[in-house]
Amino acid sequence: MDGNTFNVLRTHHIEYCVTDLDRAQAFYVDAVGLTVTERDGQCLYLRGLEDRTHHNLILRQASEPGVAHVGFRVARENDLDILAQYLGTLGVGVHWETGVERAIGRVLRAQDPFGFPIEFFYQVEQVPWLLQRFDQYRGAEVMRLDHVNYISPHVEEAARWYQDHLGFQMSEYTVSVENGKDRIWGAWLHRKQTSHDLAISNGKGPRFHHASFIASSKDQILAVADRLAALGYVDNIERGPGRHGTTNAFFLYLRDPDGNRIELFTGDYLLADPDWEPIRWDLEDPQRQTFWGAPAPKRWFDESMVAFDWNQNPMPTTNPILPDRPIMVD
Repeated sequence: MDGNTFNVLRTHHIEYCVTDLDRAQAFYVDAVGLTVTERDGQCLYLRGLEDRTHHNLILRQASEPGVAHVGFRVARENDLDILAQYLGTLGVGVHWETGVERAIGRVLRAQDPFGFPIEFFYQVEQVPWLLQRFDQYRGAEVMRLDHVNYISPHVEEAARWYQDHLGFQMSEYTVSVENGKDRIWGAWLHRKQTSHDLAISNGKGPRFHHASFIASSKDQILAVADRLAALGYVDNIERGPGRHGTTNAFFLYLRDPDGNRIELFTGDYLLADPDWEPIRWDLEDPQRQTFWGAPAPKRWFDESMVAFDWNQNPMPTTNPILPDRPIMVD
C-alpha cells in the first residue's frame, strides 16, 4: 500500500486559538475581510468569497494563542479508512472523531511524525457561493485559504514524508550548501495545481509560521493595508507589501491581536504538467525570499506559533541543525 491509494485534495482549513473571540472577529472580519459562516459559544467559523464549504478558518476561544490543527480534505469517504490503515503501517497513531467539529463529518486525526496536528475528512457542509455577491466584498477580498507553513528542524525528512506517504509533490525548494552538498532548508509542496498547499521552513519546531489566504488582487492587498492603518491596526502589519522570489507571491504579512500570523497572498502560478521540475533556490540568494521590498524583520524569522497536540498541550520543540535564517538578515 502506498499514498496513491487515496487522494488528498488540498489544505482545506486551519484552526487558530485566540484569547478574545470578539477582538479576533473585529480583526479577521471587519478589517481583513473574511466572511462569518457561523459563530457558537467557543468558535467562529470563517470562509472566503470563493469557498463553497462551511469554513477555511476556525477561531477558537482559548487561554493561549497558537494552532490547534490543519485540515486536509480527501476525495472520497472511503479514503479515510484506507488512510487510517496506511498510517497505522507507518507507526503513526490515529484516532477517529465524529461531530466534534461543526459542519464536518467523520474525521481522522493524527500527530504527524514531526509533531504537527493534522486531520483528514471528506464530508463537509456546503454553503452559498459569494463570488458574485460584490456587495459583500471588503478588506482584502479574501477568496480562499491557499496554504499553511510549518517550521521544523527536520525539513528534508518532513518534505520527503509528505511526498512519499501523502502524495504531495515539490514545486520549489531552498538549499543551504554545506561542504559542496545541498541540504534542504525549505520546501514548497502541493496537492492542488498551484505552487503549494504546504510549505516547510527550517527552524525551531514543530511550530507554525503562518496560514496564507488568497486576496482578489495585488491592488486589494495594498488597499487593505490602508484599511488596517485607518482602523488602528498599523502595528499588526509585520512585513510587506512585497514579492517573494519563491512562488512569485505578492504578499502582506499580518499579526492578529494575539500574535498569530497570516499572509495575504496573490500571484503564484499553475502547476498542471507531470514533468514539472522543482525550482532550486540558494539560501543566500537575496531575491529568494524578497524579490523586491523591504527585508524581513528579525521577528519574522524568530517568532512563530505554538503547535498543540490533540489534548491542547504545546508540543515540545527542538532546535535546527541548519542555520535558522539567511546570513544576510540582521
